[in-house]
Amino acid sequence: MDAVADLRFRDRALLLEDTLVLADLHVGRGADSGVEVPVGDGADMVERFEALLARFEPGEAVVAGDLLHSFRTVPRTVRETVDGLAAAAREAGTRLAVAPGNHDTMLDSVWDGPTADSYRVGDTLVCHGHVEPEGDVPDGVGRYIVGHDHPTVTIEGRRRPCYLAAEGVYRGADVVILPAFNRLLQGVEVNDMSAGDFMSPLVTDADAFAPVVRDEAGGETLAFPPLGEFRHRL
Repeated sequence: MDAVADLRFRDRALLLEDTLVLADLHVGRGADSGVEVPVGDGADMVERFEALLARFEPGEAVVAGDLLHSFRTVPRTVRETVDGLAAAAREAGTRLAVAPGNHDTMLDSVWDGPTADSYRVGDTLVCHGHVEPEGDVPDGVGRYIVGHDHPTVTIEGRRRPCYLAAEGVYRGADVVILPAFNRLLQGVEVNDMSAGDFMSPLVTDADAFAPVVRDEAGGETLAFPPLGEFRHRL
């Protein structure tokens, strides 16, 4: 599929040219979960982020929204995790930026690095995807990379985080949706979802979106047909 032909997938993130993109870290989600040692929160995310930086050596990393989980006051552990992510980027010589999402209401209290509603990389616009971009598609933009919906797909009884990709579905542009980087989040099973079931207004035709699953154990990326063709096989 042309929408993902130039992308490299790894551990719920992707590499676009020299830019690492990840979304929906929801730092602080573990504090709300009641789980004593929540998998995927805090130190685990920092370590995985460090591994991605070491693997790809990107010049820039962009969080496509929801770096934080929603809360009224910022727990100490949240500050430590965000500081750990920033330190990992500095150590790697990578510029870390955030495109705020709908959960990032307290972002200013823990993050003083670069922020913008969206970041452009070549013909791709990276944003959270929780609101419809204002105005027309900017000149030369042929693809959006977003988060927000936390997609998963169940195949042969096993539920996996997945990327979703479709060509020409939003104002003529392609759309790629990232899974949640935070492994504590269960995610949303997309098998039987229609466009109206998605939270992002950039999803206008769910049948057009094809799941992409990264098999880390096998070291391969598996691309499946669009949901409209694939549902009856799942």
